[in-house]
Parts: sequence; C-alpha cells; structure tokens
Amino acid sequence: MLTIVNSKPAIAYLQSKEQQALMDKCISTNALKVISRLKKANFKAYLVGGAIRDLLLEKHPKDFDVATDATPEQIRKLFKNALIIGRRFQIVHIRFGREIIEVTTFRGKHTPTESTKKSKTSAISEEGMLLRDNVFGNMEEDAERRDFSVNALYLDPDKGAIYDYHNGIDDLESKSLRLIGDPDTRFKEDPVRVLRAARFVSKLQFKLNDETINSMKAHAPLLQKISPSRLFDESLKLYNAGFGERMFRQLCEFELLPYLLFDHEALTDEQSLARKLANCALKNTDTRLSQGKSITPAFIYAVFLWPSVQRLMDSHLAQNVPLFSAFHLAATEAQTLQGQITHIPKRLQTAMREIWELQFRLTQITPKKAARTITHPRFRAGYDFLLLREEAGEIPTEFGPFWTEYQIKNPIPDRPNRQHRPRKPRRRPDKP
Repeated sequence: MLTIVNSKPAIAYLQSKEQQALMDKCISTNALKVISRLKKANFKAYLVGGAIRDLLLEKHPKDFDVATDATPEQIRKLFKNALIIGRRFQIVHIRFGREIIEVTTFRGKHTPTESTKKSKTSAISEEGMLLRDNVFGNMEEDAERRDFSVNALYLDPDKGAIYDYHNGIDDLESKSLRLIGDPDTRFKEDPVRVLRAARFVSKLQFKLNDETINSMKAHAPLLQKISPSRLFDESLKLYNAGFGERMFRQLCEFELLPYLLFDHEALTDEQSLARKLANCALKNTDTRLSQGKSITPAFIYAVFLWPSVQRLMDSHLAQNVPLFSAFHLAATEAQTLQGQITHIPKRLQTAMREIWELQFRLTQITPKKAARTITHPRFRAGYDFLLLREEAGEIPTEFGPFWTEYQIKNPIPDRPNRQHRPRKPRRRPDKP
C-alpha cells in the first residue's frame, strides 16, 4: 500500500489508485476544502492524527483534524464559519452543517523563560502540567508535541504523502501504542493522556510497554487536578465509543476507575451485582451504537450510580425516612458526590432521576398504574434499565415480560412534534 522513502521524516507515498480511492470514499470533502483554502492562502496544511491512523488500519475515520502553520486569527479571517475555542489550548472549529473540522496551529516547544513568566501563550505548573499551551512552531516541533507516535502522522492530500517523524507507521504494523518522549513528563504535562492511553489500547487493541503502564498508574492521581467538566467530556469518549465493555475492563486493569467514579469499589469486583449491571449496560450501549441507534449519557451514569443510590437510600430508610423521601435524598447525594469528580449537566441529572424513579413504578403493577406509567416520557429508558437489572440478576425476571407484553397490547403512540410558532419581529421605535 505504501512506498516509503528513507528520509527524516520518513515519507510514505500512497499509490495513485489507492490514493484516489481513499480520497473518494474515506476523507471528508469538507476537510479537503479547508486544506485547499489554507494552501491557496500560502499556508501549509495537512490532515493529521487519528484520521490517518484509521485510514492506514483500513477503517473509516469519523473525525478529521487539520494542522497548519496559520495562526488561529489567520484561520478565522479565511473562514466565515470558523470559531476559536479554548484558552488553555486554542483550536479553531470550522462548521459545515453538522460536521466540524478541527484546525490546530503547529505547536512549538516551551522554554523555561516562557514558563517562568506565565505568559499569555505558555504556562506550566510546579508539577509540570501545561496550564496554557499556545506556543506555535513548525511541523516537526508539532509532531514532537503530539501524544502517541501513531497519532503523529501528517497527510498531504495533493501529493499522497504521509510524513512520519516518530516511526508511527512501524508502530501501526507492530500494533504498539508508544508515547512520544518520556512517559513521566508527558503524563505530567496533561494527565488526561492517561485516559487517552487506556482508550486507544481498547479501541485499537494495541499493546503498551510496562514502563508506560507503570507511569500511567503512578500519575493517575494527577487526574484529580483536572476540572470535572473536562473529565466528564473525556468519560463520554470512553463509554460511548462502541467498545465500552472492553474499555471498562481496561480502566479497572490500569486502576483508573477511582478517578472517574466516586463509588467504584463494587464496580471493580467482577462478581458483584454492580459490575454485572455495568457490564450489561455497556454491552447494550455497544450494540446500540453498532446498529446506529442513539444513546444518552444519562443512562450509563444512571447504571453506574444505581448501587450507590440504593445503598444511600437504605441508610435513610434505617432512620425511618419515608421511601420516596429516602430515594430523593439518596439520588441528590449520589449525584452531588459524582459531580465533584465529573460534572453532569442538569438535564442529564433530571433524566437519571426519572429513570431511577420509574424502577419503583415498573415493579408496582396495577392496571391503572400501568396505563399511566407507559405514557411517561422516560418509559422506554426506564424499561430498558429494568431489563438490565433482571439480566444482571438483581431482581426476579417477572416484571420485564409483563411490560414487554403490555407494550405489544398497548403500543405507545408516537409523540407529535411540537410546532413552534415563528417569533414576531420586534418593532423598533421610529427614529426621531
């Protein structure tokens, strides 16, 4: 597939027929448009990272990133649909309908002077964590700043040339996941790389060497310094990538679960009901994603926190607190404790509560209650949750069959789409 030229960097050329096939079938036309416009403005531009990795592994990339020597401000001037985001690490999002092409400026090296001054472009904490990373450089420096060798590949679509500064193509062939540079330094710079390493190991099913694994475990506590919002975003990438069940095993093996879930002990025990329920939910999520169905983060977090809600609720019931008061107190406590680790948006918290509350209604069956319950907006999610609890062995398999048959006899009507009235334009006062 590749013709490799021995040079520094190594340059691999795609054969002409394969190059055209890749362009036509796999690479986003919008990404190619971005690269073309940057080049016409006399900037360098390349497709970079995971998309190249996936193409070489004969997979279809989902996301396309572009690296360029144009600064964020210069990029924004070229594209009306561009938005600069991030303070710590400035990137540009160029939106084409639902697709977003992420464009980054080549990163450069941090110097001690810049770090000491804590300038607007660069800042490093005493522990070595990059607090601000907007030092720009050239492509070679940018490759050195990337995390893994298999993600430091740059494709020039016009030439069909892939630039490889750190033997990433060799690592792809040997199925090795290798950090660029010293693992301790790289994990200190950005502790989230620990989670990225676990994610790529699970996704690609590549191997990490012992030195990197030991470094991951040693620096995992630094995740406590990452904001709950960012950890929530990273968690979604772990659980909703289509290989969540395999990923969860990896998180347990690398001892990372304590930094993602507040009540993690039962989840690390393979024989516990909590772990069996989590495995069932993750397997169900993977299946839905493979079928192109939608998922909600509220469901998976409802599963992870359900054992905690039950435990907290039992402690309130022991103090003679009424059932539903005990439930609401327990739900609030569980969500608050989890929110200190990963921030869960309010709308998802509400959905989680409704799924949990339905578990009481779904197990208290009367004709009148059943007719009301099936019209609940979260009924399907609550029903799926009930089936998982039965599958995991938490409750007897008597309620699921009832609700399955009840839906057949009493199909849920489709909810009509709400028609929003167009807003009337505001009347502006007449000018004097």
